[in-house]
Amino acid sequence: MSAGGSKKAIVAALTANAGIAVAKFVGWAITGSSSMLAEAVHSVADTSNQGLLLLGQKRAEREADKLHPFGYGRSRYFYSFVVALVLFTLGSMFAIYEGIHKIQHPEELTSPAVAIGILVIAIGLETYSFMTAYKESKPLKGNATWWQFIRNSRSPELPVVLLEDTGALVGLFLALFGVSLTVITDEPVWDGVGTLAIGLLLGVIAVILIIEMHSLLIGEGATADEERRILAGLADGEGIERVIHLKTQYLGPEEMLVAAKLAFVPGLDIAAVAAAIDEAEARVRSEVPSVRAMYLEPDLYRTAK
Repeated sequence: MSAGGSKKAIVAALTANAGIAVAKFVGWAITGSSSMLAEAVHSVADTSNQGLLLLGQKRAEREADKLHPFGYGRSRYFYSFVVALVLFTLGSMFAIYEGIHKIQHPEELTSPAVAIGILVIAIGLETYSFMTAYKESKPLKGNATWWQFIRNSRSPELPVVLLEDTGALVGLFLALFGVSLTVITDEPVWDGVGTLAIGLLLGVIAVILIIEMHSLLIGEGATADEERRILAGLADGEGIERVIHLKTQYLGPEEMLVAAKLAFVPGLDIAAVAAAIDEAEARVRSEVPSVRAMYLEPDLYRTAK
């Protein structure tokens, strides 16, 4: 996937979250709502995270050099992993702490109508951000489920933005739930309950992202469909009889390394072997454009008599 679609989703999320964060802090200052404060900190974390994702894309564009001969594509994985850590520490842990504190020491809300109004506006802005990420992700998702897309995508930004926006939307409704129940029951403890629920939700999302980004960072191979197409492209049944073994690894979201040992038809001369390898490389790159580096080893064996 090119970075264009993910960059559009990131910019939309950054713009929305920056505005939402300011509004939430104003709302917290007026109302004293812990749910509003937790959501404000959450929005600050999300805004910072989108900045990190953009930085990761920029760093990944650097040319390969002697120290990094395969380039800097994994920078996008690294910064996405940092995003997950920020979401866990600054978002989840703060909200859990604030929620527990407000449950133990409830405080009356002032001007709850202001808090509700700001939350409703924030839901509208966050929906815009979510729909942008949804539209950019849908063509890439194909027939897979959204969970499969998050688990199998080799491009980190869109899954990160999708999960962040989903968490932000659910968190806003939890905050709205906490503030509304506080107004209805006149029990400020519900504000703390809403805050705690936000923290637990962010914790779950952050752990999912940490697991997925860690897997990408240490190196994931081709998807099952990509591997099937690579195998089909390598063995044409003429010069190359079969693939003895195949290893793949993503060096970045759009850069795959392929290494394979191939069994050739017995009796081919060196020129025919070289031509067969060139043709195999062309077929594979046509089938899977993300394949950038390819190393094919011929196994010239003798047939048993």
